[in-house]
Parts: sequence; C-alpha cells; structure tokens
Amino acid sequence: MRFFSKIFPFLLFFSFSAGAIAQNTKDTIRLSKAKCIEIALQDNPTVKVADLEIKKMEYAKKEIKGNLLPTIDFSLAYQRSIELQSLSMNMGGQTNTIKMGTDNNWNTGFTAAMPIVNASLWQSIKISESQILSSLEDARASRIDLINNINKAYYAFLLAIASRDVILQNYDIAKMNAEIYRKQFEQGTASEYDVLRSSVQVSNIEPELLQADIAIRQCQLQLKVLMGIDYNAEIWPDITLNDMKQEMYGLAPGFDRNISQNSTLRSLDIQKKMLEQNVTLKKYAWIPTLGVQFNINWSAMSNGNAFKNQHFNPYSNVALALSIPIFSGGTKYNALKQAEVQLAEMKFQRENLVSNLNMQVDLAIDNINKQVRQISTSEQGVKQAKKAHEIMQKSFEIGAATYLDLRDSELADTSAQLAYLQAIYNYLVSTSELDALLGKEETLKLSK
Repeated sequence: MRFFSKIFPFLLFFSFSAGAIAQNTKDTIRLSKAKCIEIALQDNPTVKVADLEIKKMEYAKKEIKGNLLPTIDFSLAYQRSIELQSLSMNMGGQTNTIKMGTDNNWNTGFTAAMPIVNASLWQSIKISESQILSSLEDARASRIDLINNINKAYYAFLLAIASRDVILQNYDIAKMNAEIYRKQFEQGTASEYDVLRSSVQVSNIEPELLQADIAIRQCQLQLKVLMGIDYNAEIWPDITLNDMKQEMYGLAPGFDRNISQNSTLRSLDIQKKMLEQNVTLKKYAWIPTLGVQFNINWSAMSNGNAFKNQHFNPYSNVALALSIPIFSGGTKYNALKQAEVQLAEMKFQRENLVSNLNMQVDLAIDNINKQVRQISTSEQGVKQAKKAHEIMQKSFEIGAATYLDLRDSELADTSAQLAYLQAIYNYLVSTSELDALLGKEETLKLSK
C-alpha cells in the first residue's frame, strides 16, 4: 500500500472498481507513447490556448502597422439656432440692432491623415514582432511541458500495470500454497493453524491487488486528461515496461549539456531583445514627427425648414504638421533611464539563470547515472531472488522448508521485482525531465 502511494503522488485520489478496467475488451484502444503525444498536441486545451495567443499577437502587429496607413474619417454636424446672435451699433446717435447668422447650419466632409515621419511608430512595429516571437516560444514551452507530462503519465501507467502483474503473481503463488496446505491437512500432514495462516495470507494480498487496480485506473484517467480525450474512452499501452529497455540506454555516455534550447532561457533572450528595443523606443521620443492631413468639407446655411432649400458649398485644404519635442519636464529622460535599468537587470538575471540551468543539468545527469547502476543492481537482485524462491518453493513442497521460510522468499522476490520496475520507471522519467530541461524539440517525434 505504501509502495503505490509513493509511486503516484501526483494523481487524483478517488476510488474505482477493479472491474472497470477494460484491459481485454474489444473496445479498448491500444496506444503507443508517440500516438498519445500526437493526440495531446492536437486536442490539449493548453496547447490550443498557446496557439491562439500567437494569433492574437499577429493581430496586434497588424494593428500597429495600420497606424502607418492613412486614416479617413467622415463627419456630419447640424446646428439649429434658437436665438440668433445680435450685434448692436451706435450710428448717428441711434442704436441699431442687427441679427446675425441663420437658423440652420450644416457641416459635413472627409478628413484624411497619414504620418510621414514617426520613428517611435516604426520601432513599435519591431517590438510587436518580438512579442510574436515570445508567444511562439511560450507555445513551444507548452508543448515541451505537455510532452514531458505525457511521458511521465505513460511511464506511470506502464509501472502500475507491471506492478499489478507482480502482485498478481504473488497472489497466485499464495493461493497455490494455501491449496497445498489444505491438501496436506486433509492427509493429516499439516495442522489447521497452517491452513488458516496460508488462507489469511491470501486475504492479505487481495487489498494490495485492489489498490493496484485503482492505481491503474488513476493512471489511465490522468493520461486521458492530458490527451484531452473523452472520459469514457478506454485506452491501454501497446507496450510493457520491460519492453521499454531499448529506451533505457538511449542516451550516449557523453550526455548533451547544451542549454541553448532551454525554453526559459530562450524566453529570457527574447525579453532582453524587447528591452533593448524599448530603450531605442525611448530615445526616439526626442525625434520630431511629421504628418500630412487633407480636408474636404461642405457647408450650408439657411433659415426656416432645415431640409429645404439647402445649398452646400465645398471647401478643402491640405496641411503638414511638424511636431518638435523641446521640453517635457524630464519625463522622456527618466523613462529612458528606467528602460536602461531594466535592461541591466535582465543581463544579471540571464547570468544567474545560465548558472542554475547548468547546475540542474549536472545534477540530472548524475542522477541518471546512479539510476543506471541501480537498474543493473536491481536486475541482478531479481535473478537471485527468483532463484532463491524457486529453491524454497520446491523445498516447501517436499516438506524440507517451513511456511515462514517460503513466505520470506516470496516477499524477497516480490520486493526485488518491484524495485527493478521502479528503477526502470525512475530512469525513464529522469531522461524525459532532462530532455524537457534541455528543450529538445526532437522529443516531439518520439519513436513508437
């Protein structure tokens, strides 16, 4: 029981009936690890969100580019005078009052404007391109993380199945020994206590077998969640943990230590580039801007009905607007200094990240080397424990060994097999973690 709680700490803990495992039904879909990854990359919501983020950044870039094109606006305004403005003049000692204006005033027209020189706008387009690169890297990181999680879930699934097989084997042996004692008791060569003790041992293994079934179901559900497939679909690996031996030593003795493809490092480099572009953007705030504007309008004025007897008169103009920044209270200068400080901070952050990544790679490789030795040791232990159990089983059958001796050999054999399976699992998970740390994109094309 403790063994399984250590194997699956990341799984959701809820109970399922052992009969729900459809291992041998015709509806079960057998999948390779590569196929699971392929399905996950198509259907996983996290990957879809990352891809949509890229599309959003592309639209943002087009939005900024649109500021380089002319903008055309149409306007229409109507004004109705309630009381006309009066103008009083003193003429020859008399005050004369004149009403000015008309009851109706119409103004309509088009305005077109376009920037000619705007360095800040040009630099903003470059920054938007870097933002797209950042989104692409985020999407790449999401895929690498997903592949790593699929690998670990698939390996956990294999380990759960293999562990259940070991426990089932132990269960069958316990049942066989209980049957031997029952027959010996019937013949008068064994006591009732021996029969009860062997029967209790069978009952003690049954909860472990049920827990193993639950662990398999949990692994299956975890894998389906990561793949983004229907909850009711029944999936099963098309390979066993022992068949994964060809991948156990897939890495050459001289491990790849190149961290240049690490996703975090690549993202940091893109952010550094964006900060450099931001510094340039702040400097461009001192550069004058030049724009052109064209207006064509029509106006009409009349008294009485607003929709009758209107005569629209056109007028138009073109203008150049030059803006030269002179003084802004030091805001531009302080904004530039903030950007330069951010860039300096990013350089130190990168140095620290590189040091940490190199340390993590060294630790991961050392751990993998230890696990390789552990696999070799465990494999030898399995052979020895198996042989010892076979000898003890034959001795027990002819009455040359006690039940306690036999039970000790069974426990030793079971523990050796589980330790060997755990060692294989640990190695496979560690290599997957190392590939994710190094940001290896070729892991997207895993062999079936």
